[in-house]
Amino acid sequence: MESAAQRPYLMSFGTGGLFINESVAVARVHAPAESWDATAVKARQSGAFPVRKASSAQRSIREIVNRLTRLSADELALLIDGERSEQAALLWLASCRAYRFIGEFAVEVLNERFLSLRTDLAYDDFDTFLAAKAEWSQKLAGLSNTTRAKLRAVLFRLMREAEILSPDGRILGAMLSARVLTTIQADHSDELRFFPGAERQVGRN
Repeated sequence: MESAAQRPYLMSFGTGGLFINESVAVARVHAPAESWDATAVKARQSGAFPVRKASSAQRSIREIVNRLTRLSADELALLIDGERSEQAALLWLASCRAYRFIGEFAVEVLNERFLSLRTDLAYDDFDTFLAAKAEWSQKLAGLSNTTRAKLRAVLFRLMREAEILSPDGRILGAMLSARVLTTIQADHSDELRFFPGAERQVGRN
């Protein structure tokens, strides 16, 4: 299996936020045996994403499906039936899996700063991180200033909606439920690092 470090940087996450309600709606119409392409069609037809422009709905559903495909069957089931905080955590997890850049930012910036008690986070921290990664990636180096600003705004929105960043820019320790902890630990315990301080929860629940 291709490691995270070998995957290319896909930077198409510049749309919306976590899409919690919409993601749950799309997950509900997905049948276990069907393709996610078929699910996307059903989601559009059922109005799972009620927006005025069909093109906007299609783009948003495509992004939602891209994230949902990263979740296991057990994780999808918990997304559908879980509490709001569990849904947010699972969709942040899916985003980190779908986008190498987000996953690395979560581990190398959010988690590291939280553990070292440097909990303030500003746009400059994103810019510094992106600049460092761009030294090793032509794709990142070629991003326009407009695209960088858009991606930065979306990532900060994702973190706030996942409740790991406060409105005033403070990194918040993750408070994962026992169910979310269990499902992550089952196969990917290293992914707890996507959530600031979550590894310290192990053994408490």
